[in-house]
Amino acid sequence: MTFELTILGSSSAVPTSKRNLTAHVLNVHERFFLIDCGEGTQIQLRRNKIRFGKINHIFISHLHGDHIFGLFGLISTFNLLNRDKNLHIYAHSELENILKRHIEYFERNLSFEIIYHHINPKLNETIFEDSKLTVETIPLKHRIPCCGFLFKEKPHLKNIKKNFIEKYAIPIAQIQKIKEGDDFVTESGKIIPNAEITLPQFKQRSYAYCTDTAYYEKIIPIINNVDLLFHESTYANNLKKQAKETFHSTAEQAATIAKKANAGKLLIGHFSARYKDIADLINEARSVFENTIAAEDGEKYEIPLTR
Repeated sequence: MTFELTILGSSSAVPTSKRNLTAHVLNVHERFFLIDCGEGTQIQLRRNKIRFGKINHIFISHLHGDHIFGLFGLISTFNLLNRDKNLHIYAHSELENILKRHIEYFERNLSFEIIYHHINPKLNETIFEDSKLTVETIPLKHRIPCCGFLFKEKPHLKNIKKNFIEKYAIPIAQIQKIKEGDDFVTESGKIIPNAEITLPQFKQRSYAYCTDTAYYEKIIPIINNVDLLFHESTYANNLKKQAKETFHSTAEQAATIAKKANAGKLLIGHFSARYKDIADLINEARSVFENTIAAEDGEKYEIPLTR
């Protein structure tokens, strides 16, 4: 049961020779979710062998170019490939107007339907749900309306111990109910407690994506105890004033949020192009929150199953 993040781009406003503009792909149980779509995203999808047909849901944090300019080309490619599945886009309502003008001029007739889901970046609310996970918005503090996204796995069904299936000859019709938590009643009427015949449940996994934001403690209750936190770290702490003026964060500030939120692991990224070497940013974050890693284009970060 996969829960794996792929980094397609880790630079901020300007791409570099080693870092593309912001885009992540989260694979949850072979459901692929594209988060932001900076310029070059479709090339990165190719490089990382992520099939275009797997992308059915795209989440856009805000309407700055380094987070949406790749969307126009991706939609065009989908059309050239004769895509026939609906494409769901979750974003500020203004993106629909922008895309419709672009499509009217460049594409005219799409082979697929785009379904727009308008989100309110000021609210923390569930904007997507299926049988495996939910997605919530995380209000952020930026120059324009902006939000992050919290992906939370739904509870796993319990696994029945194999020897008990044989021992009690548990009928197939009752297996699902036992996995959902029911006790088992034998033909003689004896009640076998659920905890006795099942293994402990796997823990639910979660990923929080917090891009383009100033230091903002109001997000902490929303992302509390998240397994993997991506938090933008555009600047080192010596540029704290510039970070505040541009509504961005330093690596130290990202680590402070991770520590206060009791995150399992911190992934820093959205680095300013000024940094050819990000060692100082990593060290700065680790001085506050030790379990910090840096986003690298093409790297995959898996959240393993644990009980």
